[in-house]
Amino acid sequence: MVTSDLFENNPKIDAFVVIDESNRFYFTRMETSFGAVVVSREKNVFITDFRYESEAREKILDYDIVITGYSGFYNKIAQVLKEIGAVTVGYGEKMYIDEFNAFKSALADFKLKPAEAAIAAKRAVKTEEEISFIKTAQQIAETALKRVITHVKAGITERELMAEINYEMIVGGAEKYSFETIVAFGADTAQPHHHPSDKKLDKNELILVDMGAKYNGYCSDMTRTFCLGNPGQQLTEIYGIVKEAQEYAIKNIKAGMTCHDADALAREFITSNGYGENFGHSFGHGVGIDIHEDPRLGVGSQTVLLPGMVVTAEPGIYVPGLGGVRIEDMLVVREDGVTDITSYDKKLGV
Repeated sequence: MVTSDLFENNPKIDAFVVIDESNRFYFTRMETSFGAVVVSREKNVFITDFRYESEAREKILDYDIVITGYSGFYNKIAQVLKEIGAVTVGYGEKMYIDEFNAFKSALADFKLKPAEAAIAAKRAVKTEEEISFIKTAQQIAETALKRVITHVKAGITERELMAEINYEMIVGGAEKYSFETIVAFGADTAQPHHHPSDKKLDKNELILVDMGAKYNGYCSDMTRTFCLGNPGQQLTEIYGIVKEAQEYAIKNIKAGMTCHDADALAREFITSNGYGENFGHSFGHGVGIDIHEDPRLGVGSQTVLLPGMVVTAEPGIYVPGLGGVRIEDMLVVREDGVTDITSYDKKLGV
């Protein structure tokens, strides 16, 4: 993982300390439950315990490997930093207060500088290799949904459909799910983050599926809304508005645009059709090692979209007591627009 741009953009920082699990994976490409990465201009060091020593020495060839235990963890980080000759240390971690106090005490000889934003910004722009992993994850998810949805019949429960989708993702090559798969029927679809229950599907009810697979450590994210039969005039109309809002936004998003303006493309369309108050979440978010990463495509976000960012496009309309519609694709931001890496069709009928 090239780190030179971290120092070009943060010239006063001598070294970065990374402890967060997702950030550790980003720099090492190795999944571990314990450890720290120290990145400097001179060399990179991976600190972990005996459980990962053999694998780390085999896989992480461009890092020095240092082995420690829990009790001496923060002191070992300080020792490595002293050996490097660091003075100002950037840290990009979310820690419990007792962990941060221990970290700060062990690194008392260094000037600590919060650097979470710098690391998040680096992760937000994907390499072509990272994009290829996300594409594969998305293909796995799409194949799984296609195998399941055409066999859906009245009487299946939300939990049963969720289990079938999850099974197909795993046997199709996913390491795990990107997040807990959301399946909602009928009026439950008006809850954007509904937890699947034992509710059974009735004829003419909406089916909302929000799902993602993980491949080589990278997530996919997709939502589709279906109906087993005819959902009625209002929900059919809502589906059309959401679909058209998403298509309009995808056609017009490009690098250099703020995330606020990208959100506004879909939000203003939905508002002009009378459902602005029923679109209560952001238009999208970054996707990568974590299912939610920078940037956030929402109201007030002045983050500028850059080539290489992978973001979702997921407008939705939710009417309590009636139902909700969300359609979500993943986009790769390019200089002159976006590439939609979600190929699953957007038909309302199952």
